[in-house]
Amino acid sequence: MKFDVSKLKELNELDFEQIAIWPNEVRIVVAAFVAIAIGALSYYLLISPKLPILDTAKLKEDELKLQFEAKYRIAANLDAYQAQLEQIKKDFSSMLKSLPTSNETPGLLDDITYVGTSAGLTFKLLNWQQEVPKEFYTELPIEMEVSGGYHNFGEFVSNVADLPRIVTLHDFDIARDEGSLTLRLQARTYRSDNPSLLEGEED
Repeated sequence: MKFDVSKLKELNELDFEQIAIWPNEVRIVVAAFVAIAIGALSYYLLISPKLPILDTAKLKEDELKLQFEAKYRIAANLDAYQAQLEQIKKDFSSMLKSLPTSNETPGLLDDITYVGTSAGLTFKLLNWQQEVPKEFYTELPIEMEVSGGYHNFGEFVSNVADLPRIVTLHDFDIARDEGSLTLRLQARTYRSDNPSLLEGEED
């Protein structure tokens, strides 16, 4: 069947009550127009409002995929993670045991004095300062002033590092005083604020 364009000229003269006798060309054009109008209205009224929901769902899907991949990697390496956790626990236990307890802190001054005099130093000052509370531990500063030579200072620092309890040295200040050298510094040791951790490791 040929499409006669000239029939479209009759559009303005058509009676909607006599659709059955309209020319085929006119009915095709009207049907196409109605289909396009319905499609456009369906898109703007039904589909368009749902597009943001679809985008949100896609983003959520991507997020869930990433979470799944992360959990899958953890599950696949669970044995390695457990072994690593056990090693961390052992290291943490060892560090806790290196922190002096309340009963040991007075003896720590004796240890520092001993390694200092063994290195050839003379102590001019050795005093505890005010404790500094931290989140998981308490910092115990020690004010120190010793006299001696450079090599004596180096040996002293090395000997302090070898003590069984953790002691760190800070704020070094070396000055010459009447022909000798004076070293002022602050030593810091640390005490756990949760003794049950140590007790739990010993059980």
